[in-house]
Formats: sequence, structure tokens, C-alpha cells
Amino acid sequence: MALVLHAGKTNKNGFKTLIVAEYTGVEVELAENFEMGVSNKTPEFIKMNPIRKVPVLETPDGPIFESNAIARYVTRLKADNPLHGSSLIEYGHIEQWIDFATLEIDANTLRWYIPRIGRAVFLPPVEEAVIAALKRALGALNTHLASNTYLVGHSVTLADIVMICNLYLGFTQLMTKSFTSEFPHVERYFWTMVNQPNFHKVLGEVKQTESVPPVQSAKKPAQPKESAKSKAKDEPKKEAKREVEKETPKPKEEAVEEEEAPKPKPKNPLDLLPPSKMVLDDWKRLYSNTKTNFREVAIKGFWDMYDPEGYSLWFCDYKYNEENTVSFVTLNKVSGFLQRMDLARKYAFGKMLVIGSEPPFKVKGLWLFRGPEIPKFILDEVYDMELYDWRKVDISDEEQKERVNQMIEDHEPFEGESLLDAKCFK
Repeated sequence: MALVLHAGKTNKNGFKTLIVAEYTGVEVELAENFEMGVSNKTPEFIKMNPIRKVPVLETPDGPIFESNAIARYVTRLKADNPLHGSSLIEYGHIEQWIDFATLEIDANTLRWYIPRIGRAVFLPPVEEAVIAALKRALGALNTHLASNTYLVGHSVTLADIVMICNLYLGFTQLMTKSFTSEFPHVERYFWTMVNQPNFHKVLGEVKQTESVPPVQSAKKPAQPKESAKSKAKDEPKKEAKREVEKETPKPKEEAVEEEEAPKPKPKNPLDLLPPSKMVLDDWKRLYSNTKTNFREVAIKGFWDMYDPEGYSLWFCDYKYNEENTVSFVTLNKVSGFLQRMDLARKYAFGKMLVIGSEPPFKVKGLWLFRGPEIPKFILDEVYDMELYDWRKVDISDEEQKERVNQMIEDHEPFEGESLLDAKCFK
């Protein structure tokens, strides 16, 4: 029998259990036709959870409520499960980060969010204090993640699942790019995790909010009904008001609609450049489909297609290679950079090489961008760009041109050293 989770499809607390189920293989189904405010007020639901909160997990041995307790239960259904750690100290650290995610991240995020959507009284000084507390928590998390890919150990644990689900509301509803840019390691961690297959299957495509929701007034209690006497007394006033309204001309609906019509989305400046003889998709296809004679087919094809008027080539070198002492952390750092470059997929192609057989590892890259310079929107949106030194390729220099060839084909050794890995953005 599958376990039944009573929660809405977009409930971030329900996501915790669904992601755990993906990792453990435990069968968990969402309750059919669950409707918040209706389903959780039925006698059957109240019997499972008297305070009517969601989620609730229905099991053969009885119901469980509270999202962290449910996620722990599903995790422990599978023995020798890495999600709850491989030692007593790891288990303790996992519990530590679950509490931190709940008390420091989730609690402050909700205290910021709920008044803004009108479900509590909005008080600016309170919001200011809540945001300061959240930033303090994110700062602590950022410090930990500066030298750790995961919260505990070297793989995903229950702590990561709870943390990401608690960060989800902030990233999607409150924390704009300008807010989270103060915490680059938290950003890298969040986007790396939500793009893991088991997270992505539950969360889908995650997009960061572009603005903080405007403050909505909290609902006021309903006014008592007027007595018949006062109603009769006010009737002449209402009649007079209706007469005035009849005489007052109303603005045409069309004019209102015209004022409220959204402005068309501005085109990317790169779309306004003169047409180029180089078709980027043709090059990406040639690169992907060439399995043999790469130098003779793909490299030659690249230079035949390349248009120095419409595109530019750039070398990049990571500024802080001395920090690259752990191989998997270095590889994750590069993967996170490529994920954040996704907004440029239509306008760019890139190769990133992780070089060396032992630490510290060097990270070098080659990028092809539409236009004569690195596009401004990439420099503005992808914080990793400032972590690299950028140098435009002079294609009249045969030595630089050969370096381009070697980077495209993952030539080894590269500059006298072996390759730990080569990643492609296409």
C-alpha cells in the first residue's frame, strides 16, 4: 500500500516528503483532489490532525503530521539510507541543520511573507527586524557552504532536502537576485540542488522572483449589520448619492484598459545586432555530432563558420585557483557556473577545463559570445563572471588560435598538465 500525503501540489512542506520518496524509492501518493481550506476541514482530516494543518501522511499504522517528522519517517523506512547519515556525528549534524532550516530560515521567511500577502498586520519596523534576522542566518549558511558542497558529508542528506524546501519560498516569492547576491555560496547551493534530478522531478523549473510582493492590507473583521432604523435614516442620503453618481460622467472603459495594458517586453540588444553568417545552433550541432576526426571535421568547421564581426571569443581564468583543493568541490563550482549561464544559452557556447592531477586544480575556460564584447546582461546577472579574469582572443595570433582549438577538443595534456574534467556549455 502506498503512503498517502494530504497536501496541495504546490505545498513546499509537502515537497520535503516527495523528494525524500524520490531518493529512497518509497511509494508516496498525493491525496486526490486535495483542496486547502476545504479538504482539511472535513471530519476525516480533523481526526488525523485536530488543528487542520497540512501536510499529513496517512500510513498503515496511523497518521503523522508535521512536515519534518513525516520526512524523517519516510527516510527511515529504508535501512542503510545515506539521507540520515553514516555515523552518529553525521546524524547529529543533520538534525542540527534541520533545526536551523526551520527556526532560522523558514520562520523568518514566513514572518516576512505573511504580512505582505495580507494574512497578518504589516509593520515596517517588524519587517526590518525580520529581514535582518534572515540575512544573519543566510550569512551563517553562506560561510558553511563556502567550503562545503552539501550541508553534511559528501552527498545529499535529509538536511539538504529540508533546507532547500525552506529556501524555496524565499527564492520564488521574496528574495530577488540583488538580495541573494550577498550570499553567493547559498545561491550556488540552491541552484545546484534544485537542478538535481530528484529535486527537479518534484519542484519542476524553479525561477527566482524579480520583485518583492506589494503589501496587501490584512482583512478587517466584518462590520455588524445596520439596524432597520438607521437604514431608513440613511436611505435619503443614498438616494441623493445615486443621483450625483448618475450625473457624474465615468471614464470610458477602453481608456482604463489602455492605461493598464502591460508594456511589451523589450528585446535583448543582441537580437538587434546585424545578422551574422555564423548560425550558433549549426556549430553546436556539428560539435555534438562529430565523434571521429574531431580536428579535421569539427575544428575546421568552426573556423569556416566563425564570424568575427558577429561573435567574439574569450579566454577566462579563475582568480582563486589556490582555493581549489578538493576535486568534487571544484567540479561543482564549475557546474554551478554553467547552470547560472543558462540565460545566455541562445547567445553563447563555452568550454570549461579543470586542470591538474592533484590540488590545487586550475579552472580555465573558452567562451564564444554573440557580439563584439561580453554581453552586459550576462555580466549583470551571473555573479561568477567577476570570479574570472577575461581576455579577448586575438584570432590573428596563431598561438592563441591553437589554444582555442585545444580547448574545444579537450586536448590532453593541456599546457603540460592532465585534465581532471572538461565541461561544455551548448
